[in-house]
Amino acid sequence: MQLTQQQVDEYHDKGFLLVESLLDPAEVRQLGEAFARDCEVPGPHRVTEEGGTQVRAVYASHRRQPEYAGLIRDPRILPPVRQLLPEDVYVYQFKINAKPPFGGDKWAWHQDYLAWRIADGLPAPLQVNIGVFLDDVNEFNGPVIFLPGSHREGLVHRERKADAKSAQHLDPDDISLTADQLAAYVDRYGMTSPKGPAGSVVFFSPEIVHGSAPNMSPFARRLLIATYNSCANLPRPQGEPRPDYVVCRDSAPLRPLERRFSEELRTVDA
Repeated sequence: MQLTQQQVDEYHDKGFLLVESLLDPAEVRQLGEAFARDCEVPGPHRVTEEGGTQVRAVYASHRRQPEYAGLIRDPRILPPVRQLLPEDVYVYQFKINAKPPFGGDKWAWHQDYLAWRIADGLPAPLQVNIGVFLDDVNEFNGPVIFLPGSHREGLVHRERKADAKSAQHLDPDDISLTADQLAAYVDRYGMTSPKGPAGSVVFFSPEIVHGSAPNMSPFARRLLIATYNSCANLPRPQGEPRPDYVVCRDSAPLRPLERRFSEELRTVDA
């Protein structure tokens, strides 16, 4: 798959690009089943809601589940990433954020690159995020909200708050925009929320301002986010590097599969 020039221009102008129904329903079911399996794997890679047992996020599923190992190299995803960031890339971070029905906390307004710059010493914002909808995303189940075009101004601020929640984990609340900053940015850029059926994919910039509200609906919202980073832009942490399930150590350039990940899995199973 190749993006059109119009799609490439839209990404660079708005800071994100939505491609609806890129994956088919059978593939979405496969990915959902793989997520359910991965939620049962104990370890620090699994993050639960504060004060509860429901899974809030799972990291590095592509290292444990073959469906995700194939997805990051799928020919419908990796070649478009290479169009948007025309360099050799590897997966810097892989996580699945889950908002169950009538649950799931908010994610504060933030820019991803600031977190990676502070926590990992990432030299430059040479990343492309992909967000894969594992459920239908609508206005009710806590979709991600973007400020389109906000990435063009670079970082809003450059430091984490003094009252950060953790020295090791960097929470979006630690780097969130102030109310005044957000109001000014919304006045300039507005707000929009990509929505669509499960299997849709949104490509988005590491510098776009975004956040999301809690899920107050009876509809689940699981969002897979894989971050591709330039192989020439490796982290340079000042202290102890974050765990390898948070920041992937394998920086070998990725090459696309010849076929869809689901077709590759059928071949292996056969």
